[in-house]
Amino acid sequence: MPKKMCLIMFSGEYDKAMAALILANTAREMDVEVTVFCTFWGLFMLREPEKMTMDDKTAFEKMLNFITPKGVEDLPLSKMNVAGLGKKMMGHMMEDDDAPPLIAFLKGARKKQVRFCACKLSVDILGFKQEEFFPEVEIVDAKAYMEDALQSDIQLFI
Repeated sequence: MPKKMCLIMFSGEYDKAMAALILANTAREMDVEVTVFCTFWGLFMLREPEKMTMDDKTAFEKMLNFITPKGVEDLPLSKMNVAGLGKKMMGHMMEDDDAPPLIAFLKGARKKQVRFCACKLSVDILGFKQEEFFPEVEIVDAKAYMEDALQSDIQLFI
């Protein structure tokens, strides 16, 4: 039976998303099945900016869409973001070391068939729609995630 890893992505921050996606990609390269369950701010990692919509949203949901990251590359750093300057500096440092940007890790994980799940309750509360996420994103409830996680060898919370 193949090994399995389940990650809960609660954070909506660039460096934490980078850690999660590096682990997910590495595990897939080791033939480990991977599920990334995104909840609340972690959902920003799954959004497709060009597919965001304001249709059928409440005033609060529209406001939230306006002020939150539009996709993975818009995520702020968890520390020393300094109105985006820290993230720009980090980007230059990554380029200097020939490290790929976060979007490359996300594309790699999708290509390697990492399973991405969005928490149904979080999706409902934040007013997101299925079509605003990448096509392969599954919207599941906490019970479905727990059933999956109980079958895993590794469980991580980021």
